[in-house]
Amino acid sequence: MRPEMREGYEGTGPGAITPDGCAVEFYSRLPVGDEPDVISAAVPAGAHILELGSGVGRVTHALLERGFTVTAVDESADMLERVRGARTICSPVEDLDLGETFDVVMLASFLVHNADIELRRRMLRACARHLVKGGCVLIQREGENYHSDLPRERIDPSGFTVRIVSAGPVQNGVHSVRAEYEFPDAVWTQTFRSRPLTKHQFEEALKEAGLRVDRYLTEDRIWVRAVPGEE
Repeated sequence: MRPEMREGYEGTGPGAITPDGCAVEFYSRLPVGDEPDVISAAVPAGAHILELGSGVGRVTHALLERGFTVTAVDESADMLERVRGARTICSPVEDLDLGETFDVVMLASFLVHNADIELRRRMLRACARHLVKGGCVLIQREGENYHSDLPRERIDPSGFTVRIVSAGPVQNGVHSVRAEYEFPDAVWTQTFRSRPLTKHQFEEALKEAGLRVDRYLTEDRIWVRAVPGEE
């Protein structure tokens, strides 16, 4: 029996589907991209990373191979069952309060674009409260064309196709996004809600959580290194 979907979220395809429509089997097949290179270049060697929204450990495992220590957090037990070699904690990101601090806190997978503004605030505060003095937060944003130039598709070198089919407004600055992931032997779909953020809106959201941009790590400004704001 699959868990009840959140309002506005849906997922189809074989295997376990999380409440936000993510397919566990799809993410288990998804190859790691350049994320480990971006992360490694932005943080100290051997850092202890708190990875918020780790999923099945696609990036986790690559970071472990590079000598980092990783604590992987996800609200889905089905996702965390696929993680190997890291400490795992099953919890919603916004509720996390471990009483510990980490060299690096990572909020990837576009979680900063949560449709619920209050949940986004709580996620960013969770990042800030788990950060050691002198540490940094790494955040992955949506690309500037994420909600435009649709539909679009990308054929991965490993042989599957990703399509962003549509992204239309539903309420108060929130878009409903539909994605399709097609493999030779299986197809998954996901419908989810996302709140587009301009660079200014993103930086204001960080400021509200006591953080500020240290630098944008990629030319497209998708990956960001944030640090605590001025006292």
